Amino acid sequence: MASYRMLLAYDGAPFRGFARQPDQITVQGTLEDALSKVLSSEIKISGAGRTDAGVHALGQVVSFTTEKSFESQELLRRLNSICGPEIAVLEIERVSDGFDARFSAASRTYEYAILTREIHDPFSRHTAWHHPRPLDTQAMSKAASQLLGEHDFSSFGRVEPPKSPVRRIESIEVEIEGDLLIVRVTANSFLQQMVRSIVGTLIAVGEGTIDADRIGEILETRDRSAAGPVAPPHGLFLVSVDYPEELL
Repeated sequence: MASYRMLLAYDGAPFRGFARQPDQITVQGTLEDALSKVLSSEIKISGAGRTDAGVHALGQVVSFTTEKSFESQELLRRLNSICGPEIAVLEIERVSDGFDARFSAASRTYEYAILTREIHDPFSRHTAWHHPRPLDTQAMSKAASQLLGEHDFSSFGRVEPPKSPVRRIESIEVEIEGDLLIVRVTANSFLQQMVRSIVGTLIAVGEGTIDADRIGEILETRDRSAAGPVAPPHGLFLVSVDYPEELL
């Protein structure tokens, strides 16, 4: 059995998330079906990020193992002819035995896009959350900095017991790029809806309904109701996944 890594980009709008679900169109299901058809054997994939319905990816990583031999560029071409245009398979490469896209990952980076101009943009309505009112980006950055490091993030996401809600945020930035406000977060891993909950809370800080200095208190409550609302999924992108170099 040989192990392979694939790099994907996809528009999350048509899918009920990444993970395969019965009677639903998902990224995993679509890709597994395409791989199984092309390689004439049942293929199961592992994904670095189990993105929710409507969430997009620029740099999702998946892995699979197979006994079948293939030429990478030909497999790339055939998969894209089946999975496109919503899914683009960007790279396929052989990796070390034991590599798993999900469990081998050292960190993941997500970006959330917020359109801050007064009038909506019809061309970004599926890829950015329109927020027409002014936001205090300095207060948002101050609040975001308090999330750095290792914490129990129960106030910002969901996890099934007995799994731990402790995660480590390595970097978090609030940046203005033209009309877009980008929240960029890198962590070792994320709870379900964690980034969207962080963004919703930072928006509340930017609007002045949550004080920037309350973030530590919100973390300590370990209560989801203490934080802001969950931002809608369509502004969120899985941008990249990093791995120990020796595994690649």
